[in-house]
Amino acid sequence: MTVTRFAPSPTGYLHVGNLRTALFNFLIARKQGGEFILRLDDTDPERSTTEYADAIKVDLEWLGLTWDRVETQSSRLDRYAAAADELRAKGRFYEAFETPTELDLKRKKQLNMGNPPVYDRAALALSDAEKDALRAERGSGVWRFKLDHERIVWTDGILGDISIDAASVSDPVLIRADGQVLYTIASVVDDTEMGVTHVVRGSDHVTNTATQIQIIEALGGAVPNFAHHSLLTGPQGEALSKRLGTLALRDLRERGVEPMALLSHMARLGSSDPVELRGSVDELIEGFDLSKFGAAPTKFDEQDLFPLTAHHLQQQPVSAMAADLDALGVPSDLQDSFWTVAKDNITTRAGLEQWWALCRDGAEPEIDAEDADFVAEAMALLPDMPFDADSWSSWTSAVKEQTGRKGRGLFMPLRKALTGMSHGPDMSQLMPLLQKVRAKA
Repeated sequence: MTVTRFAPSPTGYLHVGNLRTALFNFLIARKQGGEFILRLDDTDPERSTTEYADAIKVDLEWLGLTWDRVETQSSRLDRYAAAADELRAKGRFYEAFETPTELDLKRKKQLNMGNPPVYDRAALALSDAEKDALRAERGSGVWRFKLDHERIVWTDGILGDISIDAASVSDPVLIRADGQVLYTIASVVDDTEMGVTHVVRGSDHVTNTATQIQIIEALGGAVPNFAHHSLLTGPQGEALSKRLGTLALRDLRERGVEPMALLSHMARLGSSDPVELRGSVDELIEGFDLSKFGAAPTKFDEQDLFPLTAHHLQQQPVSAMAADLDALGVPSDLQDSFWTVAKDNITTRAGLEQWWALCRDGAEPEIDAEDADFVAEAMALLPDMPFDADSWSSWTSAVKEQTGRKGRGLFMPLRKALTGMSHGPDMSQLMPLLQKVRAKA
């Protein structure tokens, strides 16, 4: 069975970069009829909070990305300790005591010599007495995984054939000096024990994947199918990392972006297929093909989400908007005709308020000085309320006959007098919805 997972750290709110990873793993699992696990990487007790964990679930639920079960890494610390003991027994785990300053000096020395800035494994030469002395002086050290210095190869689901020389990579730290278990080993243990078959994540994890493959093999696990999607940039190709905080899913939601607009965009962005609005998550699942994604950095512009949002709303029946219309106070007998008028003139749901306010309260008329006398003459001919579907045509015909005006010179001043705007819905449809006309008051 296909098993995928999304493993965010509950140390902040989800952003569009996180969503890309979550969505790809979700779509793969659902397309194969498999299992999608939400796994909270909460091994950092100082930064992980229940608030962020709950917010992650809210965001995924808003988007309709349902999970089959939730796992927390903080509840599995005994499993990571057992794995660490196994690696020690196999001679693949060793304690190192260098300070950050010492490591930095080593890296600079290696770079000056034209060598890769990898850890020199000096800790492997320490005697037991030297280790005891360092623990007494500095406290516990970090625990590093000893890589086999050979080429690590795999066929990536997006990047193709990958080959990395393990000698060019530092032995990764798996447990910090304070005892905190790091993602690199926790993820391996979880993926192995939970039967994860496919892992999709950002291309910044490629080197991490190489080291994890060796850790998986050292622990006797099965290596999943790895795929690394491109990283997002801004619309001009600029680094997006500094702006991800402003692209939190909760902020996009508050700005009125519709879930299917966001999902449709992210499910195709960076692939050879054009972005197309889909009507449901099931349609996204059916059309998803990981092999169509490329390795090149992918430009993301949040402004692209709003035309998709508007298009999505235009496709909605009035029944899907009933809660919004009820909240605005639109009478049930007017909801169908109001939605017909409003849907093509809004970008997000928030735009409905402006149009209902116009219908309910009337608009401050916009009358150009040269049209003042004409509008006054026209308003004297305005039919009595309530208006009906023929009110606009009968009124404009009467005004045309009396004033001789026609075309834009006739219609535009009258539209502006009734709505305060120079553009908008078909006036023959809008007029029957008007409860008040300020220009006549």
